[in-house]
Amino acid sequence: MKKTFAALAAVATLASTAAVAQDFKAPIQARQGEMRILGMNLGILGGMAKGEVPYTVEAASAAANSIVGVTMIHQATLFPAGSDEMGADGTRAKAEIWDKMDDYMAKWDALGAAAAEMQTAAATGQEAIGPALGKIGGACKSCHEAYRAPQN
Repeated sequence: MKKTFAALAAVATLASTAAVAQDFKAPIQARQGEMRILGMNLGILGGMAKGEVPYTVEAASAAANSIVGVTMIHQATLFPAGSDEMGADGTRAKAEIWDKMDDYMAKWDALGAAAAEMQTAAATGQEAIGPALGKIGGACKSCHEAYRAPQN
C-alpha cells in the first residue's frame, strides 16, 4: 500500500510539474510573437527611412498602426509568475520583470507613446520616419537592457 501511494505521489508530482511548465508555453509564445510583429514592422519602416523600401503613406501607416496595436496588448496576462528564463525554457525574460513590474510597464507604455508618434510620422513623409524610429529604438533598448537576458 505504501509503495502504491508513493508511486501515485511521484506520478502526480511529475504530472503537475509538466502541467505548470506547459502553462508557460502560450504566454511565452505570445510575448515572442509580439516581438516578431514589432520587428517585422520596424524593418519595413527602417527600410523606408533608408530608402531601401519604397515609401508610401499607406504602407508606412499600416506598419505604424501594427506597432501601436501590439503596444495595446494587455501585458499582465503574458507574464505569469515563473515564466522567466530561470523558471521556463525558451525565454530570455529576466526575473527582474516580476520584481519591478511597475518599471517594466512604464517602459512598455513608453514604447506605446513612441509608437503613437510613429503613426503621425509615418503619415507625414519618409523623412519623418527616421527620427520616430530613434524614439522607438530607445524605448526598446531601455527595456531590453533591463529585462532581457543575453542570447546564449
